[in-house]
Amino acid sequence: MVFLSPTDPAVFHAALRDQFESFLNEHRAALHDSLNGLTEKQARRSLVTSKTTLLGLVKHATFVEKVWFDEAITCRSRTEIGIPDSPDESFDLDDGDTITSVQRAYQQACAASREATSVLTLDDLVRGNRRGPLPLRWVYLHVLRELAQHCGHADILREQVLSDSAHRG
Repeated sequence: MVFLSPTDPAVFHAALRDQFESFLNEHRAALHDSLNGLTEKQARRSLVTSKTTLLGLVKHATFVEKVWFDEAITCRSRTEIGIPDSPDESFDLDDGDTITSVQRAYQQACAASREATSVLTLDDLVRGNRRGPLPLRWVYLHVLRELAQHCGHADILREQVLSDSAHRG
């Protein structure tokens, strides 16, 4: 599937929904690609005092997609969806988590998000979030803000990981 970049002139005057989706897809791709070319060890490298690692960030982004575009839309519980109860837990890595498995899960979650929202309008209310009913427009803005923050985190972590590897190598 090909997505238009937000800097593509066709997006400048596109419908608001198309603009939102263009920006969301750009950030989704950037997070996914932040793991490209890394070793498993680099992807798991902890460089900050929190649980945040590059692999954990992408795993957390999968959680974000499922909270906002599964739980919020379908009203299914986090247990039913198979995700942790808290955002903090979503950074936890299992022994079986690999770059390939985490990227695949993220791609699947993003595809499911696109499908779940395809039948909704920006003014439709999603009712399954803990905050109460929210318009899809607000959800898009919230997820875009969160993904943008995590892309910034990923850029810095990736730079640190690669810089450290270059100095050691």
